[in-house]
Amino acid sequence: MKPNYLTKIDDVKKLNDEERSGLKKVTEKYAFRANEYYLSLINWNDPEDPIRRLIIPDFQELEEWGQLDASDEKSYTLIPGLQHKYDSTAVFLISNVCGGICRYCFRKRIFIEKNTEILKDPENALEYIKEHKEISNVLLTGGDPLILSTPRIENIIKKLMEIEHIKIVRIGTKLLSFNPHRILDDPSILKMIEKYSNKEKKIYVITHFNHSNELTDIAVKAVALLQKSGAVMANQTPIIRGVNDKPEYLAALFNKLSYIGSPPYYVFQCRPAVGNRAYAVPIEEGYDIFEKAKTLGSGLAKRAKFVMSHSTGKIEVVGKTRGSICLKYHRAADNKKSGHFMVFKNNPQAYWFDDYNEVIQNYSLY
Repeated sequence: MKPNYLTKIDDVKKLNDEERSGLKKVTEKYAFRANEYYLSLINWNDPEDPIRRLIIPDFQELEEWGQLDASDEKSYTLIPGLQHKYDSTAVFLISNVCGGICRYCFRKRIFIEKNTEILKDPENALEYIKEHKEISNVLLTGGDPLILSTPRIENIIKKLMEIEHIKIVRIGTKLLSFNPHRILDDPSILKMIEKYSNKEKKIYVITHFNHSNELTDIAVKAVALLQKSGAVMANQTPIIRGVNDKPEYLAALFNKLSYIGSPPYYVFQCRPAVGNRAYAVPIEEGYDIFEKAKTLGSGLAKRAKFVMSHSTGKIEVVGKTRGSICLKYHRAADNKKSGHFMVFKNNPQAYWFDDYNEVIQNYSLY
């Protein structure tokens, strides 16, 4: 089923005239995109509906806060669309279109007209991968890779899998939330995965379900079809104010993901991107939510790590006391810092690593 995409707030007829008129100020600054399937998941009688919160603009996005490139991706971009931050992992931004635009998106900049960050020269990027044998896995992201036609995706995956030292290709996608019909109605995507995901090399599909309401029957069916084709599944989500910022909500997501075989992978601290203030939860509050949620499920629902994608690396929130917060470089851009353990004085108002200033203790593996 081809989705009917909406890119103007006037097209959302469930909003009243006053809401549509006022929200144009937001959509003039930050792009809006949705589709009829995803909008059908909203309970329009509930002003706090989580799906509405995820996709419908909010006046609070106009608050001045954050940066266009909150994780400093430009510093790790070698050619447009190719990033190499961690030794073993390269990132291809292969699309600047999504099935919908999450209001908390940390790459809002790629939806701005004349943005040049998408991969336009795959052959040049592939040559770089061939020359760097330390790279074992490549993440395809964007935008959303699954927005592209299967032949365009396969053209990249085929060439990656022909490189001996590439063992994993990850497809990061929210299309199973926004439009699971992409999987149900296109057998070619399943055949492609079956072809290239084998006993020695794997295609991982990293889903992006933020709330259990997105796990509809057809979304669950799409996950099952991908699993049957040979894809390895896992899920990542940020903690978002008004969506999954209560332990029982996050636990419901964790548990259902574990039941369907796309277990929690990362839970991200919402990045301080422009317009994101209303969606962000302070780190220490987020840690409490995360830990309480984990107590409400089985071991398979507890596998996630709570991290923030800082410019210097992926920093895990490891623990908290009444006076301190414990952080660790789960993965550092400078690999010698990986595993580095840091204890800071509590700051309940901290939204990002940079908000911690008072160091209590450091420990390095090297």
